[in-house]
Amino acid sequence: MLLDAVLNVGTEGELAATLQHVVDSAADLTEARYGALALAGPAHGRGPDRGRSRIAELFSVGLSDDERRRITRLPTGHTGLLGHPGSSLSLGVPVRVNNDVLGHLCLARKRHGPFTEEDLALLRVLASQAGIAIGNARLYGTARQRERWIEGAAAVTTALLSGETAADALTTLAKSARILAGAAAGVVLLPTDEGGMEIVAASALDDPGDIVGTNIAPGSPVLVQLLSGEPVYIDDSATDPRMTTHVRSRFGPSMMLPLQSGGRLIGTLALPRKRGGRPYTAVDRLLATQFASQAALALVLADAQHNRERLAVFEDRDRIARDLHDLVVQRLFATEMMLESTRRRAGEGELSDLLGHAVDELDSTIQEVRTTIFALQQPPADAPTSLRGKVLRETAGAAALLGFQPSVHFTGAVDTLVEETLHTGLLAALRGALAAAHRRAGVTSIDVEVDATARLPDGRDGVRLVVSDDGERAEGEEETSVTWETAR
Repeated sequence: MLLDAVLNVGTEGELAATLQHVVDSAADLTEARYGALALAGPAHGRGPDRGRSRIAELFSVGLSDDERRRITRLPTGHTGLLGHPGSSLSLGVPVRVNNDVLGHLCLARKRHGPFTEEDLALLRVLASQAGIAIGNARLYGTARQRERWIEGAAAVTTALLSGETAADALTTLAKSARILAGAAAGVVLLPTDEGGMEIVAASALDDPGDIVGTNIAPGSPVLVQLLSGEPVYIDDSATDPRMTTHVRSRFGPSMMLPLQSGGRLIGTLALPRKRGGRPYTAVDRLLATQFASQAALALVLADAQHNRERLAVFEDRDRIARDLHDLVVQRLFATEMMLESTRRRAGEGELSDLLGHAVDELDSTIQEVRTTIFALQQPPADAPTSLRGKVLRETAGAAALLGFQPSVHFTGAVDTLVEETLHTGLLAALRGALAAAHRRAGVTSIDVEVDATARLPDGRDGVRLVVSDDGERAEGEEETSVTWETAR
């Protein structure tokens, strides 16, 4: 019977069924009325109970529901399964995995006589088999956990290389890591100019709005450890003195993992669990650290890919601009000269007027094409949303062609007073004025003024753009400035 019991241990598909089979077999082979296999949870208690572990799982035979409820702590060797003193009425042995005691296999009330040494030896064999089953289940669970982290890292890499924006990519990383780690939040921090770190992306079970933007001050112990390339493991974020952020009070166990590339810290991945949540195991820490290394590499590759794509776009735009300048503008200019020469020979009259109008149209077209060329030559970048940012981007792009930075002045709350519908017209006028200044000889400085408090000639509130430069004036030209204005 013992051989059959041992051979049957581990043939069940589920660990719970296997452990229940161990208890059933132990009770049958020893003729015990009661049997239980209790697995330990975290240690709790004070006084006499201090250090005794609560029972995390209990598999039993012969016990009523009420008796099961009364068994809350593992036996210590001084008490039996049902609280009776250790004697011939009860029998218990530890269940070990390697050298760790994970629980106890206990029996009580043998039907015929006291428990014997043979019963004890039999119980030890079954407890050993239970330990083997638990150990195998742990190995399988670790393998499945490792597989999930590997799959998660591959999914994050694919997402980061699929062309997402930087913000979306970091949020994807935070969310994936949170799910894999069973954390309450996934957080990505990036270095600040001041030497600290700032949370730039977060994924949380609840609203992460107050998490994003949180800063870690320069010189904090956590930051020093991260900058040295070492992960930071915290048992309780709310009470650990190394944690200084205002959101720490809601979190418990946490991991802060450096995202490194070429020995340089490019960011940090933080994975806090809820207050009172289960601690991270050594396996959790190892797998999360490996995931962070893979994610850091994916971030670097995604950034390099994004830069290559932007460079390709810029090169394509530059080619189009050159083609427009070398082919289209030159042909239009040549046609304009031919029409102007024909108009002069035609003398006065209707034909001359028509030719003059055609010359003016061609000149206007040339100006528009040149403005387009100027816009194409601006460096590609994430477009700003505010009028102030858009104006500054245009002038910064012009600086690359002009060889100097135009001076920009704003009057009034331009981002608040000027509606977005007016941005297009103002920016088109700005591009045209900058392109005209670029063509003018002797230009060494350009002044750009945007006045959101301008008063129009008809008395309405308006916005006014004035672009002036110090270039040489053409014959008959009084000033080298462009003014654009409209009501707001």
